[in-house]
Amino acid sequence: MTFFDNLSFQRLLDVLSYHRDAPMLFSSGLFFFLFLGFIVIYKALRKHLLPRLIYVTLFSFYFYYKSSGLWFLLLIATTTGDFLIGGCLQKASKPLLRKGLVALSLCINLGALCYFKYFNFLVDAFAAICNEIGLLFGISALQNQGYVPMDIFLPVGISFYTFQSLSYVIDIYRRKLQPVGRWIDYLFYVSFFPQLVAGPIVRACDFLPQIYREPKVGRAEFGEGLFLVICGLLKKCLISDYISLNFVDRIFDAPLLYTGLENLLGVYAYALQIYCDFSGYSDMAIGIALLLGFRFNINFDSPYRSATITEFWRRWHISLSSWLKDYIYISLGGNRKGRLRMYFNLMATMLLGGLWHGASVRFLLWGGLHGLALAVHKFLMRHFPKLKPMGKDMKPWQRVLCVFGTFHLVCFGWILFRAPSMQVFGQVLRQIFTDFHPEVLGQFLAGYKTVALLLCIGYFSHFFPDRWYHGLQTALTRSPLLLQALALALAVFLIVQMKGAGVQPFIYFQF
Repeated sequence: MTFFDNLSFQRLLDVLSYHRDAPMLFSSGLFFFLFLGFIVIYKALRKHLLPRLIYVTLFSFYFYYKSSGLWFLLLIATTTGDFLIGGCLQKASKPLLRKGLVALSLCINLGALCYFKYFNFLVDAFAAICNEIGLLFGISALQNQGYVPMDIFLPVGISFYTFQSLSYVIDIYRRKLQPVGRWIDYLFYVSFFPQLVAGPIVRACDFLPQIYREPKVGRAEFGEGLFLVICGLLKKCLISDYISLNFVDRIFDAPLLYTGLENLLGVYAYALQIYCDFSGYSDMAIGIALLLGFRFNINFDSPYRSATITEFWRRWHISLSSWLKDYIYISLGGNRKGRLRMYFNLMATMLLGGLWHGASVRFLLWGGLHGLALAVHKFLMRHFPKLKPMGKDMKPWQRVLCVFGTFHLVCFGWILFRAPSMQVFGQVLRQIFTDFHPEVLGQFLAGYKTVALLLCIGYFSHFFPDRWYHGLQTALTRSPLLLQALALALAVFLIVQMKGAGVQPFIYFQF
């Protein structure tokens, strides 16, 4: 082997190795080339179930290795634990033993999640309480003892695959699902790479039956999958990344340097950014799964069209909201134990949903805001049914007003979600309400032409009729393969032209 051959080999190894600051992304060139090689062998194995399951599972583990390094071993460990617990649950007949097995699964999954995600938050809160006790009783030993957070690496997607694995065990406990017979089948289900690191959260009852069918991708599935991949790429790389780097980050890094109007536009821009970022990932995940012969349920359904907060949660991150409803809200009693208990269950579910997004008071407040809004909506519907805040019988002007109000309530929550601290949250609001200066709109449009254009394109495409969207999808599906390739090439060309410095990770990787 010559020096140059050795150098090329070392570079190849470096590219294929794990780098903490460069997780594997659907939007990266590396994934594109790896996927092309993957799909060739996958097609050759489509009639051979066991080899195909092993091959895809190994690729999924490599995909996760590129995102989280050796923490893919944690994924194998927790998955194996739930596979064994599911088998024992099926055989167990005594209620106490069955409850004990579910509790064991909860301890394994939530224990790992709490350590990686909430350890520093909980210890810091405990240290703060001890400090307050010290101040109260004048115990100097407890005062000014700040907690130094541990450097705990958060494995990418741990919240998603934990919830997915828990739903499998709970469904077996509820006798809604039969456990799989082979370990490799369950590993395939949990680790399936399109949805592994950022969802959607796929239910075993929806996914497992598809494993045993020969994957067949017809023209309709191929066209739909390609359309979703292109839409996801444009949402993420063209809109979300650009407005984040060139406007949103600047506003939230120093809100006092900008007027209230610019802060408000920054909030609107972040609302579009997080939607395009997360729904873009979901579109790509669903599209890639379709290209492999698997169908996932929709995860986003134009959420900013919602006329109420209840409708918003039926349209936003549907796989998570339905998971919270089925496994937390209903488990707490749902609406079966009286109105007051129902309001409490709503609030508790959304507080836990907020905490799921991050170990911070800001996320708890964000969850509490949505829980309170959901409770108020249910209260109004019960006591003032004539308001008709949702439904087909709603007048157009009523719906417009309700959509406007719901959107701004959601945007208020997004400030909590995006602000790096409560101080910044307060600064953004203070600028909006005390230093608005609408006259700077012209300066904004002149100084941020591309940002303004992308905001208009993003919101217009979000609100245009569904039939337009389906018409574009149908047109691409019916096009010859050459035109489909040109459409993908055009999307990539636009992305390259707008690309900033480096590839931006997906926002929900941190969850």
